[in-house]
Amino acid sequence: MSAHDQGEKSRAEIKQERLQGRLGPEVQEFRDTCKSLQLATITKDGLPHVSYAPFAFNNAGYYILVSDLATHGKNLKSNKNVSIMMVEDEACANNVHARKRLTFDTTAEHLDKSSQQGIEGVQALQQRFGEMAQNLAKLGDFNLYKLTPSNGRYVKGFGQAFNVSGNDLVDFLHLSEGHVQHEKESMAELTPEQN
Repeated sequence: MSAHDQGEKSRAEIKQERLQGRLGPEVQEFRDTCKSLQLATITKDGLPHVSYAPFAFNNAGYYILVSDLATHGKNLKSNKNVSIMMVEDEACANNVHARKRLTFDTTAEHLDKSSQQGIEGVQALQQRFGEMAQNLAKLGDFNLYKLTPSNGRYVKGFGQAFNVSGNDLVDFLHLSEGHVQHEKESMAELTPEQN
Protein backbone atom coordinates (compact mmCIF):
# COMPACT_ATOMS: atom_id res chain seq x y z
CA MET A 1 0.00 0.00 0.00
CA SER A 2 1.44 3.37 -1.02
CA ALA A 3 1.76 6.35 1.30
CA HIS A 4 -0.95 8.04 -0.79
CA ASP A 5 -3.34 5.11 -0.22
CA GLN A 6 -2.58 5.20 3.50
CA GLY A 7 -3.35 8.94 3.51
CA GLU A 8 -6.64 8.29 1.68
CA LYS A 9 -7.54 5.58 4.16
CA SER A 10 -6.87 7.91 7.06
CA ARG A 11 -9.14 10.55 5.55
CA ALA A 12 -11.85 7.92 5.01
CA GLU A 13 -11.48 6.72 8.59
CA ILE A 14 -11.68 10.29 9.87
CA LYS A 15 -14.79 10.92 7.78
CA GLN A 16 -16.34 7.70 9.15
CA GLU A 17 -15.56 8.73 12.75
CA ARG A 18 -17.12 12.17 12.20
CA LEU A 19 -20.21 10.61 10.67
CA GLN A 20 -20.47 8.15 13.55
CA GLY A 21 -19.98 10.91 16.12
CA ARG A 22 -22.72 12.99 14.54
CA LEU A 23 -25.22 10.28 13.62
CA GLY A 24 -24.68 7.65 16.33
CA PRO A 25 -26.32 9.72 19.10
CA GLU A 26 -29.06 10.87 16.70
CA VAL A 27 -29.98 7.29 15.76
CA GLN A 28 -29.95 6.18 19.39
CA GLU A 29 -32.09 9.15 20.45
CA PHE A 30 -34.58 8.43 17.66
CA ARG A 31 -34.77 4.74 18.68
CA ASP A 32 -35.26 5.67 22.34
CA THR A 33 -38.14 8.07 21.57
CA CYS A 34 -40.07 5.28 19.83
CA LYS A 35 -42.16 3.09 22.11
CA SER A 36 -43.33 0.57 19.54
CA LEU A 37 -41.94 -1.00 16.41
CA GLN A 38 -43.54 -2.40 13.30
CA LEU A 39 -42.95 -6.11 12.76
CA ALA A 40 -42.87 -7.82 9.37
CA THR A 41 -43.23 -11.54 10.05
CA ILE A 42 -43.77 -14.47 7.69
CA THR A 43 -46.69 -16.90 7.87
CA LYS A 44 -46.35 -20.68 7.56
CA ASP A 45 -47.46 -20.25 3.93
CA GLY A 46 -44.62 -17.79 3.28
CA LEU A 47 -46.86 -14.72 3.15
CA PRO A 48 -45.83 -11.42 4.74
CA HIS A 49 -47.75 -10.12 7.76
CA VAL A 50 -47.30 -6.69 9.29
CA SER A 51 -48.12 -5.76 12.89
CA TYR A 52 -46.58 -3.84 15.77
CA ALA A 53 -45.43 -4.35 19.34
CA PRO A 54 -44.18 -2.16 22.18
CA PHE A 55 -40.48 -2.80 22.79
CA ALA A 56 -37.60 -2.26 25.14
CA PHE A 57 -33.99 -2.12 23.97
CA ASN A 58 -30.67 -2.97 25.56
CA ASN A 59 -27.30 -3.99 24.16
CA ALA A 60 -28.55 -7.57 23.66
CA GLY A 61 -31.38 -6.50 21.34
CA TYR A 62 -35.05 -5.53 21.17
CA TYR A 63 -37.45 -7.24 23.61
CA ILE A 64 -41.14 -7.75 22.86
CA LEU A 65 -43.97 -9.61 24.57
CA VAL A 66 -46.23 -11.31 22.04
CA SER A 67 -49.38 -13.37 22.48
CA ASP A 68 -49.71 -16.79 20.88
CA LEU A 69 -53.24 -15.71 19.91
CA ALA A 70 -51.87 -12.96 17.63
CA THR A 71 -50.93 -13.77 14.04
CA HIS A 72 -47.41 -12.45 14.54
CA GLY A 73 -47.08 -14.64 17.65
CA LYS A 74 -47.87 -17.71 15.57
CA ASN A 75 -45.51 -16.55 12.82
CA LEU A 76 -42.58 -16.11 15.22
CA LYS A 77 -42.91 -19.76 16.22
CA SER A 78 -42.46 -20.98 12.65
CA ASN A 79 -40.05 -18.40 11.17
CA LYS A 80 -37.42 -16.47 13.14
CA ASN A 81 -36.68 -13.94 10.36
CA VAL A 82 -38.29 -10.63 11.25
CA SER A 83 -37.90 -7.16 9.81
CA ILE A 84 -38.56 -4.29 12.21
CA MET A 85 -39.12 -0.59 11.69
CA MET A 86 -39.39 2.40 13.98
CA VAL A 87 -40.90 5.36 12.15
CA GLU A 88 -41.47 9.02 12.94
CA ASP A 89 -45.04 10.00 13.85
CA GLU A 90 -46.87 11.48 10.85
CA ALA A 91 -48.06 14.41 12.96
CA CYS A 92 -44.44 15.35 13.79
CA ALA A 93 -42.94 14.85 10.32
CA ASN A 94 -42.09 17.82 8.12
CA ASN A 95 -42.99 15.74 5.07
CA VAL A 96 -45.04 12.54 5.13
CA HIS A 97 -42.97 11.21 2.19
CA ALA A 98 -39.71 11.58 4.10
CA ARG A 99 -40.45 10.44 7.64
CA LYS A 100 -37.44 9.45 9.73
CA ARG A 101 -37.18 5.69 10.09
CA LEU A 102 -34.88 3.03 11.43
CA THR A 103 -35.17 -0.50 10.04
CA PHE A 104 -33.36 -3.74 10.82
CA ASP A 105 -33.35 -7.32 9.70
CA THR A 106 -33.50 -9.33 12.91
CA THR A 107 -33.54 -12.88 14.20
CA ALA A 108 -36.20 -13.65 16.81
CA GLU A 109 -35.31 -15.83 19.78
CA HIS A 110 -37.95 -17.10 22.18
CA LEU A 111 -36.75 -16.58 25.77
CA ASP A 112 -37.89 -18.42 28.86
CA LYS A 113 -39.23 -15.60 31.05
CA SER A 114 -37.67 -17.26 34.13
CA SER A 115 -34.16 -17.50 32.60
CA GLN A 116 -31.53 -14.85 33.38
CA GLN A 117 -31.86 -13.30 29.93
CA GLY A 118 -35.66 -13.56 30.16
CA ILE A 119 -35.71 -11.80 33.53
CA GLU A 120 -33.54 -9.00 32.09
CA GLY A 121 -35.88 -8.66 29.10
CA VAL A 122 -39.03 -8.51 31.24
CA GLN A 123 -37.36 -5.99 33.57
CA ALA A 124 -36.44 -3.79 30.60
CA LEU A 125 -40.08 -3.87 29.44
CA GLN A 126 -41.33 -3.15 32.98
CA GLN A 127 -38.99 -0.16 33.31
CA ARG A 128 -40.39 1.22 30.10
CA PHE A 129 -44.09 0.32 30.40
CA GLY A 130 -44.68 -0.31 34.10
CA GLU A 131 -47.48 -2.45 35.44
CA MET A 132 -48.94 -3.28 32.00
CA ALA A 133 -45.75 -5.07 30.92
CA GLN A 134 -45.56 -6.82 34.28
CA ASN A 135 -49.15 -8.09 33.91
CA LEU A 136 -48.64 -9.26 30.32
CA ALA A 137 -45.45 -11.11 31.28
CA LYS A 138 -47.47 -13.12 33.83
CA LEU A 139 -49.93 -14.39 31.19
CA GLY A 140 -49.24 -17.87 29.86
CA ASP A 141 -50.03 -17.05 26.22
CA PHE A 142 -47.60 -14.09 26.14
CA ASN A 143 -44.09 -15.07 25.09
CA LEU A 144 -40.94 -13.02 25.41
CA TYR A 145 -38.82 -12.63 22.29
CA LYS A 146 -35.45 -11.02 21.80
CA LEU A 147 -34.95 -9.59 18.31
CA THR A 148 -31.26 -9.47 17.47
CA PRO A 149 -30.54 -6.91 14.73
CA SER A 150 -28.10 -7.47 11.91
CA ASN A 151 -27.97 -5.00 9.03
CA GLY A 152 -30.20 -1.96 9.03
CA ARG A 153 -30.84 1.47 7.61
CA TYR A 154 -31.50 4.90 9.09
CA VAL A 155 -33.32 7.36 6.85
CA LYS A 156 -33.35 11.04 7.87
CA GLY A 157 -35.16 12.29 4.78
CA PHE A 158 -34.77 12.56 1.02
CA GLY A 159 -31.26 11.54 -0.06
CA GLN A 160 -30.21 10.98 3.55
CA ALA A 161 -30.07 7.21 4.02
CA PHE A 162 -27.35 5.47 6.02
CA ASN A 163 -26.52 1.80 6.45
CA VAL A 164 -26.38 0.83 10.12
CA SER A 165 -24.85 -2.28 11.63
CA GLY A 166 -26.62 -4.31 14.28
CA ASN A 167 -23.76 -4.16 16.78
CA ASP A 168 -24.67 -1.05 18.71
CA LEU A 169 -24.99 1.15 15.62
CA VAL A 170 -21.27 1.60 14.99
CA ASP A 171 -20.88 1.09 11.25
CA PHE A 172 -22.35 3.85 9.11
CA LEU A 173 -22.03 4.18 5.38
CA HIS A 174 -23.75 7.05 3.63
CA LEU A 175 -25.55 5.92 0.50
CA SER A 176 -24.08 7.94 -2.34
CA GLU A 177 -26.47 6.50 -4.94
CA GLY A 178 -29.89 8.03 -4.82
CA HIS A 179 -32.76 9.88 -6.36
CA VAL A 180 -30.64 12.53 -8.11
CA GLN A 181 -28.39 10.01 -9.85
CA HIS A 182 -31.38 8.01 -11.06
CA GLU A 183 -33.06 11.18 -12.34
CA LYS A 184 -29.93 12.12 -14.32
CA GLU A 185 -29.83 8.66 -15.89
CA SER A 186 -33.51 8.95 -16.84
CA MET A 187 -32.91 12.37 -18.40
CA ALA A 188 -29.97 10.99 -20.40
CA GLU A 189 -32.23 8.32 -21.89
CA LEU A 190 -34.60 10.94 -23.31
CA THR A 191 -34.13 11.91 -26.93
CA PRO A 192 -33.15 15.54 -27.66
CA GLU A 193 -36.75 16.26 -28.71
CA GLN A 194 -37.98 15.06 -25.29
CA ASN A 195 -35.48 17.19 -23.34
